[in-house]
Parts: sequence; structure tokens; C-alpha cells
Amino acid sequence: MSTLPLTRLLQLASPALPVGAYSYSQGLEAAVEAGTVTSAGTAELWVTGLMDAGMARLEAPVWLRLYSAWTNADSQNVQYWNDWFIASRETAELRAETLQMGYSLRRLIVEEKALGMPGEELNAMDDIAFPTVFAFAAAKWSIPAQEALSGYVWSWLENQVMAALKAVPLGQSDGQRLLTKLGGRIPCLCEEAAKLADHELSNFLPGFAILSSRHETQYSRLFRS
Repeated sequence: MSTLPLTRLLQLASPALPVGAYSYSQGLEAAVEAGTVTSAGTAELWVTGLMDAGMARLEAPVWLRLYSAWTNADSQNVQYWNDWFIASRETAELRAETLQMGYSLRRLIVEEKALGMPGEELNAMDDIAFPTVFAFAAAKWSIPAQEALSGYVWSWLENQVMAALKAVPLGQSDGQRLLTKLGGRIPCLCEEAAKLADHELSNFLPGFAILSSRHETQYSRLFRS
């Protein structure tokens, strides 16, 4: 990958991207409240489970389909996989999260023109998921698919670890050890995601969905999911 696409990918994957990712824990805070996650070791198990059964099996392969559809100017498939992904969100909080982040990134592109790319195609969609807009930006910036997906997954992983630092809580060194260990799994995850056929996509995480639902009525909380 040449220098400019790499620079653009770093921008998209940066926690400085103002889409509100820092305000979501994706059920991790509820797992801490329930006593499921209490240490660096259990945090690693939690995030690993989400990577293996959620990100690798559903979100990453859907992201690749969205990237391909944007690259080929296939608006019908963009809409299909966008709606498919939104429908896969098991709880109200998870659905609100992807829609809010998708709205914020679209606003940066279309209204504020902060990313320096035309985004008229995004205006044709009503509810728009975050991976849909991220894939759009990656395609417009000519970032190769596998590298762009690696950045997308890394951004998700970094946010999970940052949430663990606040909610468990963990130390900064614990967080770096988690990022080093789990980040090393990203290349294989992206390669495997590219091999999955449509009928193989799945998102079977019942415990995660239950804890996410409980978080909606959790008395004391730092995060929005």
C-alpha cells in the first residue's frame, strides 16, 4: 500500500475520528457489572469471543461486501448489505450505536466535507450503518480491501480495550498487552472473512445479546452500550 492510502487509513481508524465510538462498550460494561469480566484475563476472553463469533463471522465479511459494492457502484447491493447489517443488531442499543456512528461519519463526509471526498451517494440512504460509511470512505480513498478491513477491525479492537481500561478497570500496560496479543490475530481474521459465502455468515452470541439488553436498564453506567 502506498503512503497516501496508508495515511488515509490511519485517519479513518484513529480514535480522533469524531464519530462517538469512545462512548460505546458494546456490552462490555454490562459484562463487568455481571461479574463476567473482572480482570485482564477475562477481558481477553470476552473480546476474543466477540472477535471469533461476531466480527470474523459476520461484521468483517459484511464490510467486505459493502466495500465491493461501493467499488463497483452497485447501489442495490450497498443498500441490501446495509439493511442486512442493521437487522443483525440484536438489541436497541447496538442498533442505535451503528446508526449514530454511521450518521456522524456521513455528516463529516457530506455536510462538513471534512474528509475531502464527494459523498452524494450517501445521501440516497436513510438509515445508514457505520461499516457502510467506513467502507465508502475506504473505497473512495482507494485503500485496498484487506488493509482497510484490518484498520476497521483494529479500530473496533482498540475501542474495546479502551472500554476495558475504564470499566474493569485495567492498567495501561494491560491494555497494550491485550492490543499486542489480539491485534496479532487481525490478519488471519480478515483473510478468513474473505472466504465466507453468504450462507455461512452468522452472529450467534446469545450471552452477548442478553448482557447488551441488560445494559439498557443498568442503573449506573459510563457507556451508551
